[in-house]
Amino acid sequence: MDEQLVQEICRIFGVDELRAGQERLMDCALRGLNVLGVLPTGYGKSLCYQAAAQLIGGTSVVVSPLIALMRDQVQSLQRRGIAAARFDSTLCEEAR
Repeated sequence: MDEQLVQEICRIFGVDELRAGQERLMDCALRGLNVLGVLPTGYGKSLCYQAAAQLIGGTSVVVSPLIALMRDQVQSLQRRGIAAARFDSTLCEEAR
């Protein structure tokens, strides 16, 4: 991936640098390939898909079994001006 693009992703998402493996996942997603990222907990897998969706201008669905993580990620994205929502079992019927 182009270094300028990496810097733009870091700026948008407020990180200093990408971790090992993230750049490759993002590059594949940006090229429209099917991607499955297997990285350690807390290593930024969701960022890979969120960044690709932000740059492509589409929608990204990130599946997570952790409701607290979904809440945190949605709040963080919204603070950065990125449209985000979550769908989980704690939402009332109207919100779903």
